[in-house]
Amino acid sequence: MKIRNIRLGSLSVPLKKPFKTALRTVSEVTTNVVVVETEEGVCGYGEAPPTAVITGDTNGAIRGAVEERLRPLLSGRETDDLNSLLDIVDTALVHNASAKAAVDIALHDLWGKTLGRPLYELLGGTAREVETDYTISVNAPETMVKDSLEAVADGYSALKIKVGTDFHLDMQRLEEIRAAVGKHVLLRVDANQGWTPKEAIRTIRFLEDKGLDIELVEQPVKAHDFEGLKMVTDSVDTLILADESVFSVRDAFTVLSMRAADLINIKLMKTGGIRNAVAICGMARACGVECMIGAMMETKISVSAACHLASALPVITRADLDPPILCASDPVVGGATYRGSSVVPSGGAGLGIEKINGLVLE
Repeated sequence: MKIRNIRLGSLSVPLKKPFKTALRTVSEVTTNVVVVETEEGVCGYGEAPPTAVITGDTNGAIRGAVEERLRPLLSGRETDDLNSLLDIVDTALVHNASAKAAVDIALHDLWGKTLGRPLYELLGGTAREVETDYTISVNAPETMVKDSLEAVADGYSALKIKVGTDFHLDMQRLEEIRAAVGKHVLLRVDANQGWTPKEAIRTIRFLEDKGLDIELVEQPVKAHDFEGLKMVTDSVDTLILADESVFSVRDAFTVLSMRAADLINIKLMKTGGIRNAVAICGMARACGVECMIGAMMETKISVSAACHLASALPVITRADLDPPILCASDPVVGGATYRGSSVVPSGGAGLGIEKINGLVLE
């Protein structure tokens, strides 16, 4: 079976409410959809949202990488040697992690479809339910409390709280949310690289002294500041989760060898796809470090891939896979299923995606 073509399309899905972090505000999920087609008409799906402030990838960069480099190199090749195809994706160009991820995901989907087996099974796992947290955007404290109570009422037992750069306002937000939701709800704080190491230590110690029982703090310092990240990790009792600090397998090696963080957040748009994510999970497992599986503002295409990965690998013990929940509609037919706070991978072949409504391919 040979690859006939790699086609691109785009999707735009409105959010139920604006998604706000310290880095950006978005009101819809916009993404580039990659479809790898075989000569027999079998299709594998992947996607790459433009997230310039995090990955550096814009729509133009993603489309250029796929159309000018990856499509010519992969078209006409046999599909049965997945690792050789993924080697081509990895080495075709530097960086461009989101474009690589889209093609990597589509090739894994195609792999499962040609073998007639779900991806989690091919990765060595079973259909394990994945419990996702729910993200609370940065807003006025009363709005964040309201959003938190609504999420808890909907069955979410873990909340990911976005914070900004105003220490006093952030502390007010967290204190009021904790008082409102009670002690049984896990609170995860995402600083989005917003603090210096000393600010992070002071802030996290304050939270500890206040008894707010924060489960973890995600990426408290700048992505490149591995030494600062380690200083924070070594100075506080709260778990520290590395997110933007870990894009590549090499980044993961650096963080793990330095013991710079307690946990690693894996996102397929950072790692360049499933294969590198599997490699990072293997390294983390060897070091006794647990992982979270996360996502950018993506549709259910790539989130389904993340769900299959989490289902297959027990080292992934936490999940932040709520972007499809935040969307006002779901154009993806098939794929992962949401049951309250649980995400379940499809038992269909590959990712289990049957079609994508509203997708117009070029």
